[in-house]
Amino acid sequence: MTEQATGAHPQPRPRSGGQQSAPVEHVTGAQSLIRSLEEVGADTVFGIPGGAILPAYDPLMDSTRVRHVLVRHEQGAGHAATGYAQATGRVGVCMATSGPGATNLVTPIADAHMDSVPLVAITGQVASKSIGTDAFQEADIVGITMPITKHNFLVTKAEDIPRVIAQAFHIASTGRPGPVLVDIAKDALQAKTTFSWPPTMDLPGYRPVTKPHAKQIREAAKLITSAKRPVLYVGGGVLKGQATAELKVLAELTGAPVTTTLMALGAFPDSHPLHVGMPGMHGAVSAVTALQKADLIVALGARFDDRVTGKLDSFAPYAKIVHADIDPAEIGKNRAADVPIVGDAREVIADLVQAVQREHSEGHQGDYSAWWNDLNRWRETYPLGYDQPEDGSLSPQQVIERIGRLAPEGTVFAAGVGQHQMWAAHFIQYDKPATWLNSGGAGTMGYAVPAAMGAKAGRPGQTVWAIDGDGCFQMTNQELTTCALNNIPIKVAIINNGALGMVRQWQTLFYNQRYSNTVLHSGPDDVNPQAKGTRVPDFVKLSEAMGCVGLRCERPEDLDKVIEEANSINDRPVVVDFIVHEDAMVWPMVAAGTSNDEIMAARDVRPDFGDNEDD
Repeated sequence: MTEQATGAHPQPRPRSGGQQSAPVEHVTGAQSLIRSLEEVGADTVFGIPGGAILPAYDPLMDSTRVRHVLVRHEQGAGHAATGYAQATGRVGVCMATSGPGATNLVTPIADAHMDSVPLVAITGQVASKSIGTDAFQEADIVGITMPITKHNFLVTKAEDIPRVIAQAFHIASTGRPGPVLVDIAKDALQAKTTFSWPPTMDLPGYRPVTKPHAKQIREAAKLITSAKRPVLYVGGGVLKGQATAELKVLAELTGAPVTTTLMALGAFPDSHPLHVGMPGMHGAVSAVTALQKADLIVALGARFDDRVTGKLDSFAPYAKIVHADIDPAEIGKNRAADVPIVGDAREVIADLVQAVQREHSEGHQGDYSAWWNDLNRWRETYPLGYDQPEDGSLSPQQVIERIGRLAPEGTVFAAGVGQHQMWAAHFIQYDKPATWLNSGGAGTMGYAVPAAMGAKAGRPGQTVWAIDGDGCFQMTNQELTTCALNNIPIKVAIINNGALGMVRQWQTLFYNQRYSNTVLHSGPDDVNPQAKGTRVPDFVKLSEAMGCVGLRCERPEDLDKVIEEANSINDRPVVVDFIVHEDAMVWPMVAAGTSNDEIMAARDVRPDFGDNEDD
């Protein structure tokens, strides 16, 4: 992988056999582990010590090349490693002990797996002779995580540690990125061994295809130049492949509209005139409809997931499909491809540019003028927007929009999951890669605060805002203590509507406004009516108790002043409790299990497309 525009440095790679090794060092397995992490270029590890991993923490104390960040919960370590990886393009690293320490990593590992994030999770394991005996704090973490890792290892011999670490980083960061687990028995960490670098890697059968097939590229170019209603459907793979510059060239060369998924925001500038928005369940009307009415969809690093397609058998009924992905298992999984292309996003798009240029030189150039007339009409008729609450309270959309407008250049935004995530996707403008971090595939509540912490640790020169809900925030806010004690001054916006907002929205729309267990500020059956409307917990006091600056905003007229105050504080974490209206909803919306043709632009507002398109 090459250096990102974000300022990331390429991850050093171990070399395969036939190389002259460095002098052999006599070390323990634990020392070998830390030396291996240093050699693969890991500069930050998020973790918590415990019995089985404790031998590794002793030499870690002496390392001048690896910074350890002591988190408050292993889930925080995993999400921080993910945020670090998403913000920098490097492999994120987390570490935990055996048993509950390891199982607390399962959620962030699954999250990284769904979103193709390069992650190496290192766990301690009970001594090798005790494995399988239900020893104290034993868990079969290799078995538990097998379905949610790209690969995993159980290491019982100290001499295997350098090779396994080298292989883990290589697997995590090449091909389709993903999480790799390395489980190391305690006696392997304690045993005497030798260390030399680089190790000889042994990965038979692991040969990710990066170069696309020339014939498929030519076929795709012919379809692009002959189509009347093409769409470039861009997924997170374009960011993972660091192919954003190539994408911009292809889009401007063809003149085709571009949609960027939730995982791809920033891969193509939101402000670019060819950008028609984010598709999906809560996507822009113009983006959802563009895919539905297209006669050609060029899917680049996207996987046709259910949140984009809606009811699959009614998705894009008129479209031929060009599907390019580095993972051949994704092609044809959900939607059959007319032209399948296996390869790295950067190489695929670069080759497509050349092939389209050849088509143009031969006089074959697409005419999309009628298509753009339709697209522009949809953009103008059904733009993203929101209503201000009639009672004068804060609109959550306005809060997020102003945070985006007032943020310094290059700010990184990490979102939790739910309404605030969708509003952050809609009302903040993303023009650069690696400025939008979120849990897309797994939809993990509690992601934002630790992910922002990891992003700030990896890119300390950037402002990092976590956009969180009051429900999400209460799952992982203990990591604010980690931030305060480790000089990681993130900023957190709590969009506080006193409820589990997205679930409440579904209850409003589909469950006759029966708000079962979604109100966060009152007890069961309102046994304590005095608690209604009170702030339990008081997020300002809670934040201050964890070493942060706590602010609160309740009135629109105070909004900019409070945000600017938060932006001005850079020596400590800042948390702002924005008290917003509880009934705000996310629009547009396609109800789960329905066709994208059923999109609602707002409540009780179904778009009228005229049905005059040449279908």
